[in-house]
Amino acid sequence: MGLTEEIADYREGRGDPGRLVGEFRRAALLVPVAGTAAAAAGGAGGDAAGGLMSALSGGIRWFYAFTDEQALFRFARARGEDGREWPFLAVLGARLVDAVVPQVDGPAGVAVNVADADGSMLFPPVAGIVPDECAVNVAADRAAGRAAGGAVA
Repeated sequence: MGLTEEIADYREGRGDPGRLVGEFRRAALLVPVAGTAAAAAGGAGGDAAGGLMSALSGGIRWFYAFTDEQALFRFARARGEDGREWPFLAVLGARLVDAVVPQVDGPAGVAVNVADADGSMLFPPVAGIVPDECAVNVAADRAAGRAAGGAVA
């Protein structure tokens, strides 16, 4: 079963979170590159030209990722930008969360197929998805342990 099917199962209440995250990590995702035209127009969510396209929402940096070119096209069309070229990189989900997310200053996650109302999924910066040192729930647990005077690993 592919990532889009796992997302559909999960959204319909019959999916397994571990299987969903596993499929996400194995999936080759299309991640738009923020080009100079998009960055100048503010379309890259504040990213520098040549960086991975993302948006900041609720204090979290969300990297856009798509399961196929059609999903990327629907995103471009929803933004009214389907008339321009959309360069992208093919990146494994595991590489996004294990190598890219730790490079971000602040919490970061991955937003998959965000233009698809019934097929989108957010992979937030929590333990089990991103490395523990980047997970907001682990940082909060450590802070609570320090505040209570407990030992924190």
